Order: sequence, then C-alpha cells, then structure tokens
Amino acid sequence: MKLEIIYEDQSLVIVNKPSGILTIPDRHNPEKLNVQDMLTRQFGKIFTIHRLDRETSGIICFAKTAEVHAALNQMFQERNVEKTYLTVVSGNLSEEEGIIKTGLLPDPQNPGKMKVDRHGKLSITTYKVVERFKMCCLVEAGIMTGRMHQIRVHFKYLGHPCLVDKLYGKNEAIFIKDIKLHNLHQSKHQEEIPLIARTTLHASSLAFKHPITGMQVSFQAPLPKDMKALINQLKKWA
Repeated sequence: MKLEIIYEDQSLVIVNKPSGILTIPDRHNPEKLNVQDMLTRQFGKIFTIHRLDRETSGIICFAKTAEVHAALNQMFQERNVEKTYLTVVSGNLSEEEGIIKTGLLPDPQNPGKMKVDRHGKLSITTYKVVERFKMCCLVEAGIMTGRMHQIRVHFKYLGHPCLVDKLYGKNEAIFIKDIKLHNLHQSKHQEEIPLIARTTLHASSLAFKHPITGMQVSFQAPLPKDMKALINQLKKWA
C-alpha cells in the first residue's frame, strides 16, 4: 500500500490516512500495518504529533525532527491548531451550530471506551450542520481539545452518534437498502455489500503556523470513496 502524501518538506509530512490503518504501532501486535512505520521506511526517523482512530480517515501531521516535534506539540497543547472533521451523524440536530463542552474520561465499566463525566478532562467540540437528510445529517466538527474518541462521544452525548460507530452508535454498517427504505437501523443485508462499514468520521483539514517559516499553512483531505458514496445515496434517496 502506498500512502497519499498531501505535503512534505524538510520539517513535516502531512498524510491522508485511509480508514483501517493504525496511526502508530499496536502495543500487542507491532507488526500490524500503521502509518508511522510506513513513513519511517520512506523518510527515516519520524515523530508522531497526534493520532486518528483506526477507522477514522483523513489528515495526520508528522514531524521529521525533534525540534519541530516539540514545537508542534506545544501548538497542539496550546490549542493553536485548527482541526476540522466531517461526520455523518444519526438523526437531525436541533441547532444549526453549537458548542459541546464536557468532561471526558475513560469508562471503567467498558475498557477502551470514553464517557462524559464532570470529573473528566475538559473537552470542547464545535459543530455546524452542512447538510440535512431525512434521518441523519452531515456535520462539520472542530475540536479545541484532542481527547480520545472526543467527537464520537460528544455526538453520542447529544443523542446523535455517528451514523456508523461500532463502539458508540447503533450501526456497524449502512446499506443502500437501509437508505431506500428510510430506515437506518435495519438488520444486516447479508447479500449486499455495505456502502460504508466503518465509523463515519473523516479528518478533513488541518491549519497551523509552520514551526520553521512562521507562515500560516492549511491542508485539506478530500472525502474518501466510502463516505462520498454514502452522502451521494443520502442525497438521492433520503
């Protein structure tokens, strides 16, 4: 597999990560395909700055030097990086835009999951509805903090989880029949290939001040085929 490199210079590598690939090596199975190892083979030493969940597609930034890594880490910690996502969520949000501000912490009853809790770390997500369909909507979300599963948990908290989300939602996949029948919680159609069978979340853009030049830079990753196909069918039937 060849990674899509959106941008590369002596300091940075910006990648459009496909769904299904880890950002960094798995602790229990380091041989699993991951972006960090792929970039290391291509560029040598690579420093990870932030991550995307395995099923989430889109933009990730890596540093080539320790100095740039430290500078970008500071920008992320000080919230001087603009991160924008596109997601299809279940149902229709009551507001056109809003801010979700809660505490988030690991769920002790469900290892590997996060939950809203007032004792958790402050987590802030902004959102704006891009397009409404009958039973779901396309939303642009921005994160001011970078907690694990933040967008997924926050939209579940609103009662509108990602349309497909095996951990926090109701659907493991969406089929054309589901959309045509206007029922997005149908049982699986064994004979049909799903339109999308992973979390409906894509990291669409990233903007920050370049740590070497000081210039503001912005990068975009177009929607992958599965999310495009889903949205096209929603426009047609729902």
